[in-house]
Order: sequence, then C-alpha cells, then structure tokens
Amino acid sequence: MTLITTERLIIRNWTDADRELFHRINSDSQVMEFYPFRRDREESDRMLDRLRSGIAERGFGFSALEIRDSETCIGFAGLHEVTGVPSLPAGTIEIGWRLVPEYWGKGYVSEAARAWLAFGFETLGLEEIVSFAVWNNTRSTAVMERIGMTAAPERDFDHPTVPDTHPHLKRHVLYRIAREEWQSRIR
Repeated sequence: MTLITTERLIIRNWTDADRELFHRINSDSQVMEFYPFRRDREESDRMLDRLRSGIAERGFGFSALEIRDSETCIGFAGLHEVTGVPSLPAGTIEIGWRLVPEYWGKGYVSEAARAWLAFGFETLGLEEIVSFAVWNNTRSTAVMERIGMTAAPERDFDHPTVPDTHPHLKRHVLYRIAREEWQSRIR
C-alpha cells in the first residue's frame, strides 16, 4: 500500500520483507542514542505489526521509507497520534522519523516529512502538527527547523515514559507548525 510518493521516495505500509531492517533501526545504538531502550527482534516484530495494522486502518502512521530507484527500505517517517504524554491533549498528532545511519544527511527525512506535513494539513485537515525530541538531539531538531517547525519552549516537557534511570533523556523539546503557517510557507 503506497501512501505517498516524493521525488526520491515511496512512503508505504510495512511488509514482512521489512522486518530485518525494522529490527535493526530499533536496536542500533547510533539510531537509538536518545532512547532508553533497544528492542529485540520479537518486540520489533510486534511493533511492526501494530504499525502495519494502524496504517491499514487509518491511512497513516509511522510508515516505511523506500528509495524509488533501488527499492531499498531505509527507515520510517510518518504521523502518529501521541499517547502517554499528559501535557499534550488527546488527539495531538506528531511527526517522527528514524533511519539507518548510512542514509543520514542525504535529505530523505526532510523530504518525507514535508510530504507528511502536506498530507496532514491537506488530507487529514489537521490544525497543528508537533514533533518532539530529547533536548540535545540536534539532528532531529535540525530537521524540525528545516521543515518549517518552530520551537515552543513553553510546551517542553519531561517525558513520562523515560525511566528515572535515564535522567539525561527525560527533558524533551517540542516543535510545532500550524496549518496557516505551513500554507504561508508553501505559497
């Protein structure tokens, strides 16, 4: 199921052929530097199944990114309803991503994220999309800025699912973009 295509990417639902890559991005120490856990293969497979079902039901979610020319899956990007963060109201939609390191710095995440913003505002009719990351995750916050999001420091928060054993990962910065801001930037 292809959701979106861009100049270089096919954004699609997950397949069983993606399981190895999905486990890799969920267990790689570089990719997961700002997360307090790594997923084993069984946990990754369960997560992929949940994402695949959610995408099939809703038409969006953290979706596979495939390079059009090589049909290589390189990670994921997408929109996701935030849960487990009391400071964010129910129904808040975040944009997020994760790639294998050899594809970092090539603009794939920004390309996919821009397409997801368009989908969120044009197709889903969202009023706002947020993104958040550990305060010193400069790679992610740089993408947020590149796609037109702005910091909202009054909405920064300590992530409630990060255990106290990882205090350096608790503080999260929040970036946001409203539909009107996005529309004014694309004109």
